[in-house]
Amino acid sequence: MAAAADAARAAQLREEIARLDHHYYVLDQPLVPDAEYDRLYQELAALEALHPELIAPDSPTQRVAGAPAAQFQPLRHAVPMLSIRTETDHSEGGAVNFDQRVRRQLELDADAPAVEYLAELKFDGLAVNLRYEQGRLVSAATRGDGETGEDITANVRTLRGIPLRLHGTAGDVLEVRGEVLLYRADFERLNARMRGAGEKEFVNPRNAAAGSLRQLNAAVTAQRPLKFFAYGLGEVSGWALPPTQAGVLEALSACGLPVCAEHRLCRGAAELAQFHAEVGARRAALPFDIDGVVYKVNQIALQQRLGYVTREPRWAVAHKYPPQEAVTRVLDIEVQVGRTGAVTPVARLAPVFVGGATVTNATLHNEDEIRRKDVKIGDWVSVRRAGDVIPEVVATLTHRRDGSERAFIMPEQCPVCGSAVVRSADEAVARCTGGLFCPAQRKQALLHFASRRAMDIEGLGDKLVEQLVDAAVVATPADIYKLGLLALANLERMAEKSAANVLAAIAASRHTTLARFIYALGIRNVGETTAKDLARHFGKLDALMDADAERLQQVPDVGPVVAQSIAQFFGEPHNREVVEQLRAAGVQWEEHEPSALPGPGPLAGKTFVLTGTLPNLERERAKALIEAAGGKVSGSVSKKTHYVVAGADAGSKLAKAQELALHVLDEAGLLALLGVQETK
Repeated sequence: MAAAADAARAAQLREEIARLDHHYYVLDQPLVPDAEYDRLYQELAALEALHPELIAPDSPTQRVAGAPAAQFQPLRHAVPMLSIRTETDHSEGGAVNFDQRVRRQLELDADAPAVEYLAELKFDGLAVNLRYEQGRLVSAATRGDGETGEDITANVRTLRGIPLRLHGTAGDVLEVRGEVLLYRADFERLNARMRGAGEKEFVNPRNAAAGSLRQLNAAVTAQRPLKFFAYGLGEVSGWALPPTQAGVLEALSACGLPVCAEHRLCRGAAELAQFHAEVGARRAALPFDIDGVVYKVNQIALQQRLGYVTREPRWAVAHKYPPQEAVTRVLDIEVQVGRTGAVTPVARLAPVFVGGATVTNATLHNEDEIRRKDVKIGDWVSVRRAGDVIPEVVATLTHRRDGSERAFIMPEQCPVCGSAVVRSADEAVARCTGGLFCPAQRKQALLHFASRRAMDIEGLGDKLVEQLVDAAVVATPADIYKLGLLALANLERMAEKSAANVLAAIAASRHTTLARFIYALGIRNVGETTAKDLARHFGKLDALMDADAERLQQVPDVGPVVAQSIAQFFGEPHNREVVEQLRAAGVQWEEHEPSALPGPGPLAGKTFVLTGTLPNLERERAKALIEAAGGKVSGSVSKKTHYVVAGADAGSKLAKAQELALHVLDEAGLLALLGVQETK
């Protein structure tokens, strides 16, 4: 007899699984990831296998999960819609286990030929049954409890992928089993619309598909881009049943029903395991979610011979992949500072195995996302990891709270450098303002500072900056001007001649323009054009550094967001200190008295796009001439483009200009427009 503890645990598991089933199948509100549900189910199955007297008629192991919702009319299945057994061994052993079980039940000895199987995908959607009579769709139902489902005929009729009349001869009755699902891209677009309308977003594509299909108003379902894949049969009458599962799929496709092309005939366990591995390797690239593959004995006669056990066919199994979602606890929430200064909250988790690896951290993206998902320190959460994607918290299991949880508060100072952390009105991301000083942003700041359109220090690229920072030789842009030949020559793959060339480029960069210097500082939202406008307007760096947001907005095209970024940058003492160090190192430029921008040039208000190679003018020279005349240079062609200047080997931009009937100029035409004599 079962011990009292085992009996109590079995009763507890039955109650918990029933509650999860109700939320998942009936309410379309999953409370836990599939892996957590499977763990509970397997524990109950193991207890019942050990103590058969614990098996109750209402046990989840004795029936298909789910029940028809009260708001839909019930529709009884002529042939029960059973679920299939899950193989939780994620390795090739799962295929071996199934093959050995089939061979044993078919009483095949070791020398008998390999069993032929059809391997298919295990879609993560909503199972439905379509009933056709005389080739016409007469009803559609969800799985429900396996015996009775929900009548969703009106909604299914709105799915364009499901034919209302089958092609060819479909017999008296043909029931088609399949899956309704939502592609990931469509899911993202749907959630974006829900957000825009202020409505609750869906948790995942499966939840969205189920919620879309089980609408009381079929017009809502019609607006959702649901897909359907057929994979099996229910009741069949007057229709020639093919002898194999592969033949069934071919016949269904010939009837005009969508059938997923991702299936393969396999012989024996080794080929099943190979299919499982190959699909797993490109799982993330599929347009829809799957959580495993399905193996089915291909010969229908052998399926009938193997039969069923309890609620499952003996001739099929679902071979799952390592769970992409798992449940764990948030031990703390800290922040990381990225290369661009973005301050990202990160959940420190109790270790959990998910997506094939042990996860201890998960991104929370930003403060708004934490509020939206209602994540607190101490919460139980669902964590997702797919392939090499950074783990993220998917949802909070608020029903497991005990009152000890604490809210997260975004820090006001950068944990790396102590500079202020600010968030612009137009951004969800908070950022550290210590751009030139913050160690977390060091490499990015140096690379931008040395880039061609900034200080133009040739040779100071990714690999060299990486070495200089990692060796603690350079910490801020000012340290670049303290470098000596010996320090550079001693670095890996840096010969004396290369080091000398870099030092020469550094020396040459000391003489620059105010616009280039402003751009080189890497101020958030300040590009080349804005840097030029600021240099022209203020004339002197000190005047720019001391300007408040109101004064900054007097510069054309500088709005509140850009003005705030500039004021915050120069309001940070660390950044001012680095600027003074650069001046002390001999970095200089010509200055003039602060003044308004000059009057409009002949090309004021005109937008140009440059494409191809001009005969004499270099791209930067042409751009400078256009801007000096008051015009703007854009990188893309649109209806707002006034002129496209095309040289040799002009490509898609020229084609787009011709398509939009825009003015296309050659170099001579541009110079004539500028009033500049043609160069030779």
